[in-house]
Amino acid sequence: MHIFAALLEQRTGQQIAANREWRIETALKPVMRERGLETLDDLAGAIVGGRDPVVADQVVDALLNQESSFFRDAAVLDMIPPALDAMRAEGPTRRLRVWSAGCSMGQEPLSLAMLFAEHEAATGLQSPEIVATDVSENAISRARAGRFSQFEIQRGLPVRRMMRWFDTVGLDWIARPELVRRISFRRLNLVADPLPIGRFDVILCRNVLLYLSPSLRCQVLDRLAQVMRPGGLLVLGAGETVIGQTEAFRPSPDYRGLYEPTGIVSCGMAARA
Repeated sequence: MHIFAALLEQRTGQQIAANREWRIETALKPVMRERGLETLDDLAGAIVGGRDPVVADQVVDALLNQESSFFRDAAVLDMIPPALDAMRAEGPTRRLRVWSAGCSMGQEPLSLAMLFAEHEAATGLQSPEIVATDVSENAISRARAGRFSQFEIQRGLPVRRMMRWFDTVGLDWIARPELVRRISFRRLNLVADPLPIGRFDVILCRNVLLYLSPSLRCQVLDRLAQVMRPGGLLVLGAGETVIGQTEAFRPSPDYRGLYEPTGIVSCGMAARA
């Protein structure tokens, strides 16, 4: 088990807690079947021996937690359009930018794209640019395709939006091109890769930091703070907080549960753009 957990941490910075090691074998069974391998030892041997350079990528992809749904924590997402309107009032000539960091298979950025499109139709205000990234190339490919099963599409997506923004192809639902075009997808490792060029008004990094060590968590928060505009907002998962983790962010006085940059470098790790 150790070799798989170590590979995941080496590639992504994410850790598998000791009480979660049971999920390793379950997650890797599809990879073993595809490769014609009978045991985890056989799979470990393929990685260590370097006989199949692709298998290590497949193992990492399989171990990543890609749990997601449309409009997850909807009340939090609903705060973003009015928050962006307030920022727009301070700089009406520039286009706002939003980054979905750790976007999994695309449910979060697609939810944002729907919200912004509907807000634009109601107000006439230009939608912000959306950048969406994930450490998994497989997840990003799926997100770009915008293709979801019946089970996936029903998780959090109201029927009204389902019919407005998706078409059926066989048993699957595919996001319409005009929705997907609102999002720029790319693979990105938050721990090691250069961050997107430019600055963002809102960054969503939900349920990603949970899997990092405290030191990496602090470093990633530093990096996010350095690509955020002053007065911007950080959105974390419901079980996450910056309190006790970093001095780069503090709770927002205006938006409950969101965080704003302080201008302080907490861990001494410079953002690479």
